[in-house]
Amino acid sequence: KRKKMKKTLILLLFPLSLLSQTQTIVTDIFTVEYSEFLEQPLRVEYTIECPNGNAKRSGLDFYKVEGINTSDVNDYKNNIWDRGHLAPAAAFSCDRETLTKTFSYLNCALQHEGLNRGPWKELERFERDLAKIFEVKVIVEIAFTSEPLRVPAGAAIPIGFSKTIMFDGKQYKFYFPNTDVAGQDWFNFS
Repeated sequence: KRKKMKKTLILLLFPLSLLSQTQTIVTDIFTVEYSEFLEQPLRVEYTIECPNGNAKRSGLDFYKVEGINTSDVNDYKNNIWDRGHLAPAAAFSCDRETLTKTFSYLNCALQHEGLNRGPWKELERFERDLAKIFEVKVIVEIAFTSEPLRVPAGAAIPIGFSKTIMFDGKQYKFYFPNTDVAGQDWFNFS
C-alpha cells in the first residue's frame, strides 16, 4: 500500500514541477512553450515566412539562450537523437539572420533520426509547398510520459510529436511516434 501511495504522490507532483519551470517565449519567428524541467519544448507555433528561401545553413550550429535551462550539445552526442528543428530552418531561410534564429535550443527537440530525416522532413517540405500558395500556420506539440526517459546529459526524451497545419480555412493533424519511422510516408500519420 505504501508504494502505491508514494507513486501517486510523485505523479501528482510532476505536473506542478513542470508548470513551475515552464515559460512562454515569443520570438519574431516562433512562439515556444518551454519546460526547463524537461529541457525540451512543449509547444512551438510558427507561420512559414520563406517557402522559397535559399539562405545557406553551412557553419550554423545550435545555441543556448541566456537565462533558460535548455538542452545542449551534450544531450545529442553519440546517440540516435537528432537536434530536430520544430520551426524548420528551411521555412525561415529568407536570409542568414532569420535562418540563424531557428538554431536556438528553444526550437530543438530530441527527435529520432529516422523520424527527423524521414517523414518529418517530408512533411516540412509539403508545408513549404502549401506556403507558396497560402498562408500556412503550424502548431507542434511535444508529448512526454509522466516519468520520461532522459539522455545521460539530462534532457527528457519525447514519446511523440503532433503537428497541426492550418491554411485556407482547413486544418490537418498528424501524430508521429518518436521512433525509427524512416521509409514511411508522412501522410500515413494523419
